[in-house]
Amino acid sequence: MQEVLSQGEIDSLLAALTSGELSLEEVKKPPAPPIKPYDFRRPNKFSKEHLRTLEMLHQHFARLLSSFLSGYLRTAVNVEMASVGQMIYEEFIRSIPSPTALAVFGLKPLEGSALMEINTQVVFPMLDLLFGGPGTSTVQMRELTDIELTVVRRLVERILEHLALAWHDFYTVEPRVEAIESNPRMQQLYSPNEVVALITFAVAINEEERGFINLCLPYILMEPVISRLSVRQQFSRQVGGPRPEDLERLSHWLGFSRVELQVVLGETEITVHELLQLQEGDVLVLNRHVNQDLDLYVEGERKFGVQAGRVGQNLAVQVVSLSGEEMNGVR
Repeated sequence: MQEVLSQGEIDSLLAALTSGELSLEEVKKPPAPPIKPYDFRRPNKFSKEHLRTLEMLHQHFARLLSSFLSGYLRTAVNVEMASVGQMIYEEFIRSIPSPTALAVFGLKPLEGSALMEINTQVVFPMLDLLFGGPGTSTVQMRELTDIELTVVRRLVERILEHLALAWHDFYTVEPRVEAIESNPRMQQLYSPNEVVALITFAVAINEEERGFINLCLPYILMEPVISRLSVRQQFSRQVGGPRPEDLERLSHWLGFSRVELQVVLGETEITVHELLQLQEGDVLVLNRHVNQDLDLYVEGERKFGVQAGRVGQNLAVQVVSLSGEEMNGVR
């Protein structure tokens, strides 16, 4: 809305024009736009839209990582995104504590390297869990040993597999660990003024806040796919639905899923007194005939009827029928 001049301001303006103190060209000239400071050492190459898309991608990665680490370390691990932003490479390197666990990795077919930094407050409890400990290792400001670096490398490789899964709808990449270092000052991969996107994840182990995992994505690495970080591009890819190759890949990997099988020979009821009196050689009569099929349970659900037998020196069962529920489903 344009500003309305008062009668006094109009009279002053006409008087200035009449006296020649103000020219007509100056009156017609539009006001100069406000000046915004710009630091040429820190150019903003990632737009807000790019950062929002990176945030959405890596929120999915955080959920995948929480599930994976909880199973891999056999304890409760929660990974949440803490922040997404951009800075120059020199500031990122200076912000990393030393010593730490710093992984340099590639994302083929993209050219260049990215970095993942795991704080010692996070990596030492994880190593303690992997070595059979309770995961209560206190913070130790020391360099990682060669054995620890080898274990961390394998852990990072598994983490990057889940990063590739989170990126799948955005861009298909093949992560490969190139180096694991304890001293971040040794990794001068890029110019100090190179712009990087920094994604920080907060890690809690057994409901105790431990530290952070930092993912550094240089702009020079992301430049070939920067247009894909547009929300419009993301939406257009999702509208088309699943692609045939996606369904084929999903079917392939589901084939490697592990399921728990249980065979129930039969059931019976005895008293506590009888249980305490049981000895080797005693016979329990089950509620199942010799020629009756046994029940095979898949992940706790009865699915098949089976007959017991042997394969070599191993006990085995042969599937001979579907369970009642499965037969109803077939009909």
